[in-house]
Amino acid sequence: MSRVFVAMSGGIDSSLSAALLKEEGYDVVGLFVAGWEDDFVGCQAKKDLEDVVSVCHVLSIPYYTIDLKKEFLKYVFDNFLEKLRQGLTPNPDISCNQHIKFRLLLERALAMGGEFLATGHYCRLIRDEFGRARLLKGSDVNKDQSYFLHAVDSTSLAKVTFPVGDLKKSEVRSIAKSVGLMNFAKKDSVGICFVENKKFREFISHYIPTKKGLIISSEGNIMGEHHGLHLFTIGQRKGLRIGGKGSAWFVARKDVDTNTLWVVQGFDHPWLFASCFRIQNVNWISQTPSFPFLCSVKVRYRSVEVSCRVILFLDEIEVILDTPVRAVTPGQSAVFYRGIECLGGGIIREIISDKHNY
Repeated sequence: MSRVFVAMSGGIDSSLSAALLKEEGYDVVGLFVAGWEDDFVGCQAKKDLEDVVSVCHVLSIPYYTIDLKKEFLKYVFDNFLEKLRQGLTPNPDISCNQHIKFRLLLERALAMGGEFLATGHYCRLIRDEFGRARLLKGSDVNKDQSYFLHAVDSTSLAKVTFPVGDLKKSEVRSIAKSVGLMNFAKKDSVGICFVENKKFREFISHYIPTKKGLIISSEGNIMGEHHGLHLFTIGQRKGLRIGGKGSAWFVARKDVDTNTLWVVQGFDHPWLFASCFRIQNVNWISQTPSFPFLCSVKVRYRSVEVSCRVILFLDEIEVILDTPVRAVTPGQSAVFYRGIECLGGGIIREIISDKHNY
């Protein structure tokens, strides 16, 4: 009987993954990652572990807690804080998947005799005869999570399985209820995992001090004062505290050197749109493409895919969009697709004001 380890978070997706694998006849073992100290300001891990224990009891499977606190601090949280200080908008879920789940936890699972590591992600895989894996979108287009896995290498994905990747979220809840999982109605986690229900401004104040600066309009007028560039992201409306007549104000640019927050008035202001940007820390999942090439790209998890051309420009990878996209944000990931396949992606480094002629 093959042994499969399941990365269990206490949520319904990973819980049902364990149940489905057991039903298929696997020797299933749950793994819970301890990533934070108990007194961490945003931590919900204690409640999540309780849910994991309850599910494993119902399924009659063993579980282990894997202590990766130091690794999580190094690869995820410290990196998150450093990027914020640089004026970027990082996505810690991506670095968590890359370094914690699909590298360190996968290594533990294989070392403990596992054939695969299973997770509750809404993704699918195709494996070839050379041991490589291609990443596909999940069947539920509203829950597809391939965006968050674009930085995981093909060798790691070849040792992973996604039991709920072919299911709709409604089916997951229905099946979970029918097999007696008590967390079948548990709400999905949203936002940054370690912030949970804390307000971001309150949470981050424990780690990055206030640094006041000017808020300036696109016309050069001083509109107010901010308390830290790290508290804002491109396209943000809330929290600016700019009143007056006319359309709403939005964050358009952040200048770290002068600690200036640039704002524009109106949802469709030209400063909020970009048609060209450069990326770094690129990972191609199955193979490196030949440049230039055409595909589609998402610049945020919930953004719409846009057709684009990907080229090499002075040893950098540049993305030229067919249609300008609103709120392209340095620090976020640009993830490339061809149909339902996720090709890979990278971190948006800078916005280019005008396209080159090719």
